[in-house]
Amino acid sequence: MRRPLWIKHAAQLVTVAGGKGPRIGAEMSELGLIEDGSVWVENGEIKAVGTTAELEAQFGEWAEDADVYEAKGRLVTPGLIDPHTHFVYGGSREKEFEMRLEGASYMDIMNAGGGIHATARMTRKATEEELYRQAERRLDSFLRHGVTTVEGKSGYGMELQTELKQLNVMKQLNERHPVDIIPTFMGAHAVPPEFKGREDDFVRLIIDEMIPAVAADQLAVFNDVFCEVGVYTPEQSRRILEAGKRHGLAPKIHADEIEPYGGAELAAEVGAVSAEHLLKASVEGIRQMAAAGVIACLLPATALYLREEAAQGREMIDAGVPVAISTDCNPGSSPTTSMPLVMNLACISMRMTPAEALVAATINAAHAIGMQDKAGSIEPGKQADLVIWNVENYQELQYLFGINHVGAVWKKGEKVI
Repeated sequence: MRRPLWIKHAAQLVTVAGGKGPRIGAEMSELGLIEDGSVWVENGEIKAVGTTAELEAQFGEWAEDADVYEAKGRLVTPGLIDPHTHFVYGGSREKEFEMRLEGASYMDIMNAGGGIHATARMTRKATEEELYRQAERRLDSFLRHGVTTVEGKSGYGMELQTELKQLNVMKQLNERHPVDIIPTFMGAHAVPPEFKGREDDFVRLIIDEMIPAVAADQLAVFNDVFCEVGVYTPEQSRRILEAGKRHGLAPKIHADEIEPYGGAELAAEVGAVSAEHLLKASVEGIRQMAAAGVIACLLPATALYLREEAAQGREMIDAGVPVAISTDCNPGSSPTTSMPLVMNLACISMRMTPAEALVAATINAAHAIGMQDKAGSIEPGKQADLVIWNVENYQELQYLFGINHVGAVWKKGEKVI
């Protein structure tokens, strides 16, 4: 039996408690704030939440047997959740950053053999041990920025063995690292050069060989596809996502990032858990996503890095779409692990409020990866994934942008930062 943990005297305790589904509309401003807040944890699970006075009355006689942590007037929130990353990959692509500054577009670089194809070549060459060490360092950085759960996508193999290699690295890290990892198969990240002109052959390979192999070994929870002009058509994307559903993999979709292409509409049609990017999503696509309850996973750091206008976060919230936010941690278009920065950018570039940004990075992000019963809020029965920030209130967390305010992090009740 571990000693109980008692965190007390938080200036503000952001619980984001209550509700059964992802937050929409005005609900995204409901933080469940408790002034002078307190949390009691036993064996890694939250047992009680309230004011410090309330928990002193309930647990004060057992305080000598607990590890007591004085928040001393600071902000306490749930551990942040990053619901869209590509954190397992080989190599680096810093030269492409310079190419973009000189005028090359994302698709120019990709069509010249760079972009996803370059990382695929480096990931294919890397050993499982090399990928493990690189990915472990990124997870350590996520933790230092207050992230306690991440989704990770494959997709830098685009052939079965490398896809399995990436997913196996995630499986090993999930068993050994404090951060929880939710794996997504994304064999349809790009069309490999050897299949240029034979795109439908590669789609059949994904459907007939890759998805069954991934599902048989239970290496993924979700199945994702890059539905974009020059990558996968809406019809090809539909076939891939429906095949994943037949094998128990819930659908996600990279949609409408470069051009409006009907990806948001397709997400609603196939019942996707989430649609990602959405920089160019149509008004009709947003309406259909709201009606179908598809979560919009928005990636403002990617838009910033590519010098693109960010997705319409404000409009999506006002239209009733549940919104989550993510780093999109990847080597080409968003090489960051800073969810605090992403929250800042959600406010600055997508006109979300500080409260909405926190909800998007916690409970809505949890719903986007099926972790809502374990993480994303501070309430009894959930994992004690908690962050103390060196600020006094949630507004200050977003106001002082580009700074890592993390003071301490607990994962399942264990202090890890």
